Amino acid sequence: MAAGPTTSTASTDTSMELCADPAALTAWSDAHRVSGRRVALVPTMGALHSGHMALVDEARRHADVVAVSIFVNPLQFNQPDDFTAYPRPIDDDLAICGAHAVDAVYAPVAATMYPPGFQTHVEPGTLGDVLEGAQRPGHFRGVTTVVAKLFHAARPHVAVFGQKDFQQLAIIRRMVIDLDMGIDIVGMPTVREADGLAMSSRNRRLDAAQRRAAACVPASLDAVRAAYAMGERRADRLIALGRAVVEQELLARFEHLELVDADTLQPVTVADEHTVAVTAVWFDEVRLIDNVRVA
Repeated sequence: MAAGPTTSTASTDTSMELCADPAALTAWSDAHRVSGRRVALVPTMGALHSGHMALVDEARRHADVVAVSIFVNPLQFNQPDDFTAYPRPIDDDLAICGAHAVDAVYAPVAATMYPPGFQTHVEPGTLGDVLEGAQRPGHFRGVTTVVAKLFHAARPHVAVFGQKDFQQLAIIRRMVIDLDMGIDIVGMPTVREADGLAMSSRNRRLDAAQRRAAACVPASLDAVRAAYAMGERRADRLIALGRAVVEQELLARFEHLELVDADTLQPVTVADEHTVAVTAVWFDEVRLIDNVRVA
């Protein structure tokens, strides 16, 4: 992992504060809170793109100052190779944040987040056992643990997350309620490319042919929504229609497509306006996820 930046000594309103440890981020946040400003946090794993900047724009609508965290969290990776291959263009990320007038960036290294002897984790509960949690045991334990630490360091009034990670958003909302964190959680609609593919840092790992093929992921979800709009309500039939779109693409390897209740994340047999279609598809070693509400 790339080394994080050292804490900036700049303190003017036009300077982006660079924080490498939780104490520096807390000091930055506290200074703004004492001045009566609302603080927003946008947690990321870096490899920033315009989808992340849309989260920053949304954060500005809810707060006076915005911090972006950049940390590739080892606790939420099930496969070491996936963690190693995850892009870490920290210099580019800092330039993007600076150009977008982000007020602070928190970019710790793993040893800062998880020092020797670290052993305390936040359990996500039953919401973390299904869907992505079933496919990637321990993943959401890593997510809730790192997000709790980020919240503790940043002390935000509001935090903004993308709805592309629908299950993650539901789990974080539950954690904030259950642990009395007092943070407003805002979900931002998925930002998509021209062909419908959800923007993701993982997209840059696709070669040209795989990138073209990846359009089958949103197309499969579009097929589910279209069938629902035409009156189909049987979940098994809707799933079959969406799966068929992916399986027609030779470079795609279907993992799952499920229809679940938006609140409980439990599978449904009959779809309604509260149903979300969630999917995961592989392109060689790159795994893409996406979701849409069926109505």
